[in-house]
Amino acid sequence: MPPGTGADSPALLLRGGTVIDGTGAPRFSADVRIEGERIVAVGANLAANGAAVVDAGGRIVAPGFIDVHTHDDQVVLSAPPMLPKLSQGVTTVIVGNCGISLAPLVHPDVPPPLNLLGGADKYVHPTMAAYVAAVDAARPAVNVAALVGHSTLRVATMEDPYRPATPAEQARMCDLLREALAAGAIGLSSGVFYATGAAADVDELALLAGIVGAAGGVYTTHIRQEMDKVLDSLDEAFATARQGNAPLVISHHKCAGPANWGRTVQTLAHIDAARRDQPIGLDCYPYIAGSTVLRSELVDGIIDILITWSTPHPEMTARSLASIAHEWGCSQVEACERLQPGGACYFQMREDDVQRVLQYPATMIGSDGLPHDQHPHPRLWGTFPRVLGHYSRDLGLFPLETAVHKMTGLSARQFRLADRGEIRAGAYADVVVFDAATIRDTATFELPKARAAGIDLVLVNGEVAYRRDADEPGRSGRFLARERSSGRVLKAGDVAAPP
Repeated sequence: MPPGTGADSPALLLRGGTVIDGTGAPRFSADVRIEGERIVAVGANLAANGAAVVDAGGRIVAPGFIDVHTHDDQVVLSAPPMLPKLSQGVTTVIVGNCGISLAPLVHPDVPPPLNLLGGADKYVHPTMAAYVAAVDAARPAVNVAALVGHSTLRVATMEDPYRPATPAEQARMCDLLREALAAGAIGLSSGVFYATGAAADVDELALLAGIVGAAGGVYTTHIRQEMDKVLDSLDEAFATARQGNAPLVISHHKCAGPANWGRTVQTLAHIDAARRDQPIGLDCYPYIAGSTVLRSELVDGIIDILITWSTPHPEMTARSLASIAHEWGCSQVEACERLQPGGACYFQMREDDVQRVLQYPATMIGSDGLPHDQHPHPRLWGTFPRVLGHYSRDLGLFPLETAVHKMTGLSARQFRLADRGEIRAGAYADVVVFDAATIRDTATFELPKARAAGIDLVLVNGEVAYRRDADEPGRSGRFLARERSSGRVLKAGDVAAPP
């Protein structure tokens, strides 16, 4: 196996694999030739012509996976080898989701949920340009594209982010957002579910979304509520994006809580109707449990809750809230309060809803993993192979071509990542080679930090970044700045699924 294929390295030829090109088209047998950081040819029986040859026989050759929903803002700096993502075939991460981004903010005491990215000592980037420089200096193993978090903007500009912003504060948010977009940010995210963003109304959100829309960016949102008021919350998101003239992505779409189970039939029909008038995509992760900070209003005594971290009681990590409450002789709500600040996995979805959202044509795959949790949700390590192995191969939920499209070509098009997400001449050589028969997630809720099976080789920008038999990943990722001329953009009424 060659050490790499950068500008000073020999060309690389992936010989005899089965190409799934990321567009949703049927697979085909072909060789793939890479020179520098680009794919230069895809075809049968390509001549080696001095290239280092890798036997890809019996394997799938696909575009590197794009994790559209991450909270990897800090970990790409502090742990740049990015093994949790590379080992499952991810070559690009989109950071800054749910209204939470590391930049632009310098703050002595960050409130929840900003602490999902680490403590206040991590918030040292006053501008997006400063964060971009930090990414470049860290040389992460994966590409990084960044959203600007609405909660981050509020904390940066308001002494009290739990109230409506004044016109002056909103103007300062706009200034910070414009700087971030000029530095290459791909859009804005909001998380009005969280207290730091909850006081914002549609007018404030649309003001910011309008700046993003004018710059050719994307607006993503963790909607205000995913339980009984999910339809109202979706309507708020639709209105915000429509007023801002920005394409919308609904983050980790779900119907949460037992009283809400089965309602994805209704919510997806509601999204379908809205998509006739405006561009809307969504992402999801392939698990019935979500994960976020500890919130007592999510404790209902019915769903299982697994503690992922607790500052006052770290010894309770990886235990169920019910067992902790029993040991302490108190209610689960009381135990939740005593454990804060902390985080948890909430088993609040039903499997048929998860499958329905995964199958929806406009759904992309995003892990929503939390790399700083002491005992993280297994989605951090297992999301993409779980879709490919469990849901596509084992359950037959959709063809492998559709699964790959949902994590490559569809994602690149929705987030306007130029020349990413496809296997074709001229595209960047972000490539994963995997065994369709054996690929599977091995991370579990009990043992969440485990490499996927079946991933043989990962290339990032033409360099070998991960090999199944190698311990140290390569580091050839880069910051991906927003590009306006990135090909056809999703429009209202588009069906993003393959034909």
